[in-house]
Amino acid sequence: MSKDPLLQPYQLKHLTLKNRIMITSHEPAYPEDGMPKDRYRAYHEARAKAGVALTMTAGSAAVSRNSPPVFNNILAYKDEVVPWVKRLTDACHDHGCAVMIQLTHLGRRTHWNKGDWLPAVSASHEREPAHRAFPKKVEDWDIQRIVQDYADAAERMKAGGMDGIELQAYGHLMDQFWSSLTNTLEGPYGGSLENRMRFSVEVIDAVRERVGDDFIVGIRFTADEDLEGGISEEEGLEIARRLKATGKIDFLNVIKGHIDTDPGLTDVIPVQGMRNAPHLDFAGKIREEIGLPTFHAAKIPDVATARHAIAEGLLDMVGMTRAHMADPMIVRKIAEKREEDIRPCVGATYCLDRIYQAGDALCIHNAATGRELTMPHEIPPAGQRKKVVIVGAGPAGMEAARVAAERGHDVTVFEAAPDAGGQIRLTTQSERRREMISIIKWRMEQCLARGVKFHFNTFAEVNDVTSEKPDVVIVATGGMPHTDVLTEGNDLVVSSWDIIAGDVKPGKRVLVYDDAGDHAALQAAEVIAKSGAHVEIMTPDRSFAPDVMAMNLVPYMRVLQDKDVRFTVTYRLKAAKRSGNMISAVIGTDYSAHTEEREFDQIVVNHGTIPLDELYFELKPNSKNLGAIEQESLIFGRPQPLDRNPDGAFALFRIGDAVSARNTHAAIYDALRLVKDL
Repeated sequence: MSKDPLLQPYQLKHLTLKNRIMITSHEPAYPEDGMPKDRYRAYHEARAKAGVALTMTAGSAAVSRNSPPVFNNILAYKDEVVPWVKRLTDACHDHGCAVMIQLTHLGRRTHWNKGDWLPAVSASHEREPAHRAFPKKVEDWDIQRIVQDYADAAERMKAGGMDGIELQAYGHLMDQFWSSLTNTLEGPYGGSLENRMRFSVEVIDAVRERVGDDFIVGIRFTADEDLEGGISEEEGLEIARRLKATGKIDFLNVIKGHIDTDPGLTDVIPVQGMRNAPHLDFAGKIREEIGLPTFHAAKIPDVATARHAIAEGLLDMVGMTRAHMADPMIVRKIAEKREEDIRPCVGATYCLDRIYQAGDALCIHNAATGRELTMPHEIPPAGQRKKVVIVGAGPAGMEAARVAAERGHDVTVFEAAPDAGGQIRLTTQSERRREMISIIKWRMEQCLARGVKFHFNTFAEVNDVTSEKPDVVIVATGGMPHTDVLTEGNDLVVSSWDIIAGDVKPGKRVLVYDDAGDHAALQAAEVIAKSGAHVEIMTPDRSFAPDVMAMNLVPYMRVLQDKDVRFTVTYRLKAAKRSGNMISAVIGTDYSAHTEEREFDQIVVNHGTIPLDELYFELKPNSKNLGAIEQESLIFGRPQPLDRNPDGAFALFRIGDAVSARNTHAAIYDALRLVKDL
């Protein structure tokens, strides 16, 4: 028997959990027609197979039709959900993993133009800033129906074989009743804390009556809104005592903070550059004072922190949700004493940010997550060993090298720089994004353990590649900043990379023209603003930095907004002209013929990258496939045909920004889905 605190079993009422690691409820937005179908099942089954004790499905499965599915939620109000839940649950149970689901009514945390176009409802007319719907103030008959909706949904989950449910009370309807900031009702559901909790108690009573005592019922709740006038820590403790006093709640899952704004959400679920496990001690205090089984998750990305949480009695079950998106094999690797092989969560929060832009959850550097039906988390060995040469050691090249090495191939990597990393190494010049380097460090460690040979400080040419007598050549040379975007004056501008790398010092009055919308422009603006300069960030789009997305935008705003920074949208930089010691920026707009000129002493352009593809085109004529990638084979996981040139000496492919300017996830996905079949 292992003595590792994380690997000890835990008895939750009648349910034995085989270890102390769980995946907390989250909605990866994988449902199809509101149902957790095969993609959803495969995602959870992969983590169950690898040993996690409890997986919580569905961050906020909707119990009512007037809880519109703004996150592509599971529709728990439909009877047809039961067989899909049963299939998912059975698959996880086959691996000894318990399964629960989070049920909720979103209240005001949604929008009326989703689902059945019913108005959002809440305990007041107060709009949630994040979703912008003005809710209807709930009436007595709404409450009666919603209480029954909860009970009906819970019964469906039990019929589907679930081990239990978690009621959602942070930022959703339940705690919208609790908080004085969002409850302006009079009568039995407003005013005193007893009245504000009445709706929740009625839900709990109805659910317990429907599912009986042999079914786990817990609640994930805000124990401190951290907002003036909201639920305080003292009131949160009293709420917890009253929940315990019902005798019908089996566990508490503790949240600290509020999620009605992007900054609030980011404090509840911290992104990279923010402190790890910021609310862990708070959760431990709730556990100590209340005495109910206590769960918690909030940026607990590493095994050491999780182990501390259990060993010190702060938690009974520790949530490692984003960590399991990065590596579903965490528990298995702990048990096999291979913790150094765990793919680290870097806190990029690409997963959540995509959901809040109506996308599906994807991990920035595990392209198999959410694609379990087509992409492997564990790379199978190849039938025949090949010589693989990779040019470029950025994220695309490093993933290609890792996967090829795991396939058992003989791998050589050429890199022009003295270190691996490419644009990621540049990104980590920002202190808040230094966690990103783990994307490269982990791959380097995996490659070195498998004998990959690296040639750094080598600008590979055709002879360097062909002298290796390769069977396969992969060009992952990335790109260089594209600043040649003006009608005149392109020689007067610098790139965002120049500023981030420190190759060019910031000016005193600077225009950052961002026509790409990614991190580089804001990183450059941060460097310039911290130097004390005036900065204007301009974009022709109607919003700035759309590819940075909501939660990742928050740290930039916290740094920039107290500095001399101006944000300008819907204006396009057309030209630059020398004007004495200054540069005159000719500014127009896509919306009219309007133009104006303003003077700066420095103009920084962020317009993506141009592929470094010369080597690829030099190698192309001598390749078996003439560089072609057959799309159907790539998409559906079949080996690439290599029959275009019978005189070719090797297969040739290019990936990542060597093809076109995209992002880290796209580069890694390029590499995984190509190289897994070599």
